Amino acid sequence: MDAPLTAQRDDEIFDVVNDRDEPVTTATRREVHTRRLLHRAVHVLVFGADGRVYLQQRSMLKDTSPGLWNSSCSGHLDAGEDYDQAAVRELAEEIGLVVTPATRLERVVKLTPCRETGWEFAWVYRARGDGPFVLHPAEVEKGEWTAVADVTRALAERPGDFSKAFIHLWPIFLAAAGAGG
Repeated sequence: MDAPLTAQRDDEIFDVVNDRDEPVTTATRREVHTRRLLHRAVHVLVFGADGRVYLQQRSMLKDTSPGLWNSSCSGHLDAGEDYDQAAVRELAEEIGLVVTPATRLERVVKLTPCRETGWEFAWVYRARGDGPFVLHPAEVEKGEWTAVADVTRALAERPGDFSKAFIHLWPIFLAAAGAGG
């Protein structure tokens, strides 16, 4: 009998950080979220050769923003992990993209903790990839390639379709990366 699909575990261990993003202790995922402790995450936006961005619709199994559209991939840093390691891990876990030199994974902008990010310091990355991607069924409902202007328009017209974190980070990312992503 196969184990049921799970999108996250409440006993995952994260670094709790201070307001300078320095680790001060560790805590479980549940404790970090319940107590709104500062912690770390990554978001990666994957762009194809045609300039479109790949967005994912979060699985209905997720504990935050289930069924909402979000970055190509995103996730928390495990305790002791750095941002770059987490970005590489999350790309492989969520959409099956293995980072190579051709991926051109790069840091674009760092977000500071706020309600919209779930009290996370988060680096937002840009990467290059054309798929096809292999989506983790517990993490991702589906994915879709979308023109940058269409993402911006959809956010204005249908903000309820997107995670709060994505609504927050998209304009910040565009300003930091240049309008074309």
